[in-house]
Amino acid sequence: MSDTSARDQGRDKGRDNAMSMAAMSSMSSERIEPDENVWTRRLVLFLRMMAVISILKGLYHWAQVTGFIGGEEEAFENQSMAWQTATVYFAVIELVAAVGLWLATPWGAVVWLTTVVSMAVIELMFPGIYGGSLTVVALEAVMLGAYLALAWMAARERPP
Repeated sequence: MSDTSARDQGRDKGRDNAMSMAAMSSMSSERIEPDENVWTRRLVLFLRMMAVISILKGLYHWAQVTGFIGGEEEAFENQSMAWQTATVYFAVIELVAAVGLWLATPWGAVVWLTTVVSMAVIELMFPGIYGGSLTVVALEAVMLGAYLALAWMAARERPP
């Protein structure tokens, strides 16, 4: 009787070891398997970072409009009509883009691309409005390039 119980215990231990080894190998194969949507997740993370930046830029423009920043010489009313128009435009469109980017919607990316291109055009073609900073244009170009690269890689993950 003790001989059969020892055999049963040995068999149970062997079965438990085999089951735990199978569970560990399935867990390790899950970890080793490459993630299918890695570029899509990176794109969404990038869009969320751009959403935070757009919120900050939009709030900055609203602070200029409302007079929270700047002195009397830099007051909204004392600026040129072109400066006022561009500032109100960016105050509105940056916040709209931020919402769309955070939700990772296609329209959010389109609105954000509109803001990026608009700022670059204003800086390059109309330097009298914001000063024509090439640094701003370069940063906008880098963000645009990063978006296009991530969108391209994310699109390659999904079969047609």
